Amino acid sequence: MPDSDGNFALAPALLKDCHRLGRLHGNQLLLMDTSLVPWFILVPETRVTELCDLPEAERRHLDRAMGQLSDFIRRHWTVDKLNVAAIGNVVSQLHLHVIGRHRQDYCWPGVVWGRPEKAPYGPERVAEISAWLQAAWADEYQPGQRKE
Repeated sequence: MPDSDGNFALAPALLKDCHRLGRLHGNQLLLMDTSLVPWFILVPETRVTELCDLPEAERRHLDRAMGQLSDFIRRHWTVDKLNVAAIGNVVSQLHLHVIGRHRQDYCWPGVVWGRPEKAPYGPERVAEISAWLQAAWADEYQPGQRKE
């Protein structure tokens, strides 16, 4: 989504609901601000709104980031299932949810989005998750950075 100057900008709803962790393979990496499940969002830095319209090279970068993030979730949380989705009905900016689920989570087997339950992260936990990401992908993860 472009800002008023035509540069990349995150949708306001994503900024409101998420912690901006940094960049992974040219995608913004966000953490949904609810600790009830490990819920990350990848946002390609593009004006394209549909996954099927993303140029092949950018799709490969997104796919690589999704795979690494999925493995990361499995290493750091107990999960029975990964939910990966690009829905975009509420926020049209192309973004990919990567969510770790377990059979005892708060809304299993239903979907997590649109639910009122929240448990915001404290700043220490966000810093810890960011440090885990940095340790996992020192050369590929850029904490707190964005495309200029």
